[in-house]
Amino acid sequence: MIIGLVAALVVAVGGGATWIALSQSSGGSDTPTEAALTLASSLGNADVVGVLGSLAPAEASMFTDPVQAVTDELKRLQVLDASADPNKLSGLKISTANLTFDEAGAEQVNDHVTITKLTGGTITVTGDPTQLPLAKGFLDAVPGGLDSSGPETETIDIGQEVRQSGEPIRIATVQVDGEWYPSLLYTIADYALQESGQKWPSTSIPANGAGSVNDAVKETVQAVLDADVRRVIELLPPDEMAVLHDAGPAIVDALGSDAEPSGAKVVDLQTESSTVDGGTRATLTSLVVQGPDGETYSFKKNGSCYEATVEGESRSLCAQDLAEQLADEAGSSLPGSVEQVLEHLSAGVLAQGVGVIVTESGGKYYVSPLRTLVEQGVTVLRALQPGDITALLRAAR
Repeated sequence: MIIGLVAALVVAVGGGATWIALSQSSGGSDTPTEAALTLASSLGNADVVGVLGSLAPAEASMFTDPVQAVTDELKRLQVLDASADPNKLSGLKISTANLTFDEAGAEQVNDHVTITKLTGGTITVTGDPTQLPLAKGFLDAVPGGLDSSGPETETIDIGQEVRQSGEPIRIATVQVDGEWYPSLLYTIADYALQESGQKWPSTSIPANGAGSVNDAVKETVQAVLDADVRRVIELLPPDEMAVLHDAGPAIVDALGSDAEPSGAKVVDLQTESSTVDGGTRATLTSLVVQGPDGETYSFKKNGSCYEATVEGESRSLCAQDLAEQLADEAGSSLPGSVEQVLEHLSAGVLAQGVGVIVTESGGKYYVSPLRTLVEQGVTVLRALQPGDITALLRAAR
């Protein structure tokens, strides 16, 4: 996941162009072009937290908050060795040279978003998987081992990419409290709009959060059941998900006409709150839904089991039940080591429960989709025991 976070920043965003290195500067820049130019200084220092921290503040927090937790879990699971440090990423080096921008061609989307245009320069990427801080036991278990042929280097000529695509590389910058920052999410959204032939909407969908953590989850579930795309966007955090509020009208136009309400209604939903970095984990403890036919369906967490009642009949799903179902779906008989991993996974996930991350802004509460997605991944990591991942790799040989 740590490598993936970095890869997300250097992978092609569109037209063969490559997302370039982000700066470590703790503050923003005076202009959009300066914000984009600062992208050239940090990946060479192998500082993952610093790289992600250079994004717009709310966006940066969303990415950096879980990094240490993921690192700690991967160390516990003996995937990373004790030296692994998200502030010092080994195995990857990126450098840039002679970057040029078309300042006159910059596009102002609204009063806080400007798209800059990268037109020239080079990006050099050198990767050496043998330098990654992976634990020896994990490396020994990898089928075929890692490629030990040595580092590989690739240089990307921005000017050539631009000539081939006919378009400059678009890098979105956002203004926060008078300073400009590069934005990964706005850049992705800008390319998505470009590829679909749409322009940035002239208006945004304003945030309209719920009155409590529990209500934020309940209202979001109901909005999804109602296929109410606009309401879903209203319940997204106005800071870290500002991009979806700004692009909201285009999203509603694209999805609203095709979405059909389910006809179901949330009669009751209860969660249990716990504090996590950047927000509150709302763990689902009970849910009662009335279907369009008037039938009531209920789900309730009971320790490490979930109990479901459908059409008056109740059934429990516990760790052993889930492990057996997973084993059955795998088909052929599984090694005992793999069955044990499935038991660990089932027991750990069900004990933790289904968690949704909720954030607060201006006294209102919002469901954070990216934080929730990361939390699901961390939930799986927490459920596993040391040696489980290597056991799966050895079984795959």
